[in-house]
Order: sequence, then C-alpha cells, then structure tokens
Amino acid sequence: MRALTRLFCLMFATLFSLSVYAECRQPSLRIAVIPKKSMEELMKDYQPLLERLSDTLGIPVSIVPASSYESVVDAVVSGGVDIAWLGPASYALAQQRDPRIEPFASLAIKNGYFTPAGHHYQALLLAKREVAGDLEALRGKRGALSDPASTSGSVVPNVEFAAQVGMPLSRFFGSVAYSGSHDKSIDALLEGRVDAAFVASVRADAYLNSGRINRDTFNVLWRSERIYYDPYVFRGNLCAEYKALIRKAMLENQDGLAAFLASQDASSIAPVSRAEYAPLLRMMETRPGG
Repeated sequence: MRALTRLFCLMFATLFSLSVYAECRQPSLRIAVIPKKSMEELMKDYQPLLERLSDTLGIPVSIVPASSYESVVDAVVSGGVDIAWLGPASYALAQQRDPRIEPFASLAIKNGYFTPAGHHYQALLLAKREVAGDLEALRGKRGALSDPASTSGSVVPNVEFAAQVGMPLSRFFGSVAYSGSHDKSIDALLEGRVDAAFVASVRADAYLNSGRINRDTFNVLWRSERIYYDPYVFRGNLCAEYKALIRKAMLENQDGLAAFLASQDASSIAPVSRAEYAPLLRMMETRPGG
C-alpha cells in the first residue's frame, strides 16, 4: 500500500513539475553529506529524506559517497552534486570558491547533555577523567582533531583554543593528528590512542544517547563560543524552480520526516541564509594564515 501511495505521489509530482524539467532538464538529484558517520549509517538515516525529495521532485534522488569534508566541498563547487550538507567552516570554504553557493536549511538540535536545544552547538575538548582534570595536565600530551575543514574539529579550536592558551595547538600538545571524523576522534580517545580530542558537542551527545559513553566518561576541559549548526546548501547554478521544490520538501509538513530527524537527534529543519554563518566566515578570513 505504501509503495502504491508513493507511486501515485511520484506520478503527480512528475506531472506537476513538467515545467521545471523543461527549464532545468535534470534527470536526477544528487546529494553529498559530510562523513560524520559511516556511509552505511548515512544511507540508512537519509532514506526518509531521499524519498520525500524524490516524491516532491518526481525524479530519483541519491547520496554520493564522500570520504572527507574536502571531497564534499569539491563536489558542490564543481556541480557534481546539487545539495550538500556541510559543516559551517566547509560551507565558508565552498562559498569562497563559488559565491553563488547558498545555504537554505539547518537542523534544530534536540536538548542534550553536551548541547543545549536550538540551532547552535559547540566545539569541545574532551579527555578521559583519569587522564586529565584540567588543561595544564594536557600540555605535551597527544591531541586529536577530526578533519582540516571541520568547524568544531579543527577550524574553531585552531583559532579560539589557541588564543586562550597563547600558542598554536602544535606547541601546546606533544602531537596533534587528524582522525578523519568526530566519531573516529572519540573512538581514539576511548581506546587510549590519544589523550584529548576536539569534537562537536552533538557527536558527544550521540555517543551518550547510544550508551557508548556515560556522563562520567570524559571531562570537558574547554568549550568554544556557540556555532550555528551545519547548513544544507544548493550548488551555485541550481535552477530556481528546483530550489523552491526542495525548500518545500524539506521545510514544510515535516511529520513525514520524523525518522530522519530522530536519526539526527533533531527536532525540525529550519530555514537559514548566509547571515547565520557570516561571523564564522569573518573569523576564517582574519585568522592567521586565513
């Protein structure tokens, strides 16, 4: 019955959007997502959203596998994908390369132990309680970042934390390595391969909610200023008709996206614009080496 309903919706959307096809001539929609989780998990999480977009647009919608934040930036800048879910800093990098790239939506985060409810999150510096109880105990220790283009896992710590301790991370820690993702940083911390890790507060909450850590596992030894949450962005030359249909699919009548929102620990999807990310863009433009 569900398959039949989706078939009728797809037929209706196809007829409704013939004028869109005439102008856009696009046979499918491609999405790239920053690799905060494994690709297998992402595919499962995103299925309800892919179905909603496909029903609304009347065309197939798929996720393009991505191995790093940079690969997602490259994909949306080159036009290889139509929508990208980026971290705030990776959006800023993409927008610097193509000013037409436009943020249009962001998740509203549920209240968590590490993250307050709303549209903002923070970068955290975590250490196991038995390893360090304050920042001084981390001097000369092994630190982990996630990805060079990650906002909370690299960009903000390299500016805000470095300013607080009065030196670059490479001088404060004995060694600093990139793990590839927030989850890999937390895993390295749990396994004792690093002594401290900079991670997004929302990923720490995800580990807590899944039972992989408890409230006593880590000390939070530093918090960044609030960061507006990750945006969904359009590629620079996506046509206006498609943008309007995508906004409709993602921002209106979100009851059908409950499973997707639950997988993201989010309560809703909210509209955003460039203004929400302007402070971070200014910080990146003025930081040393920026």
